[in-house]
Amino acid sequence: MPVDAATNTEQDWMTRAIELATANVATGGGPFGALVIKDGEVVATGTNRVTADLDPTAHAEVTAIRNACQALGTFKLDGCILATSCEPCPMCLASALWARLDRVLYAADRNDAAQAGFDDRAFYRVFEDPNTPTPTPVTRIEVPNRNEAFEAWQNKPDRVDY
Repeated sequence: MPVDAATNTEQDWMTRAIELATANVATGGGPFGALVIKDGEVVATGTNRVTADLDPTAHAEVTAIRNACQALGTFKLDGCILATSCEPCPMCLASALWARLDRVLYAADRNDAAQAGFDDRAFYRVFEDPNTPTPTPVTRIEVPNRNEAFEAWQNKPDRVDY
């Protein structure tokens, strides 16, 4: 991933994300913090609550995205920036893409996280090389009505497209 010179404002966002992450450790959470920014203002924050909440999806970035969507009353965060204390794992990056965020900024990287005991590098490899075996087998099961829900969606006149 490229490393860019940051503006003073971006540095401030990173400092705040790292402060959130550090404070979260003291309250039983993981060492990750994130902010969602719109028009230069922080609209939501999130911290890692995986072990505290017994929720493997409660990463700081996902939590910040959820909180921002609620605060802004939308599921699309175009016009927003995600600033996070550490490089997003594949789940968090996918969440940022689904949220349509304009940019993602991070401080520590995947190797820094691995040195601290958060080694997600096997997950990154799964997405970087489609031939890499997944740690959890993923298998398609053939069933005749596999597209039934998609057909119902396509025929729904009042659907909200994403």
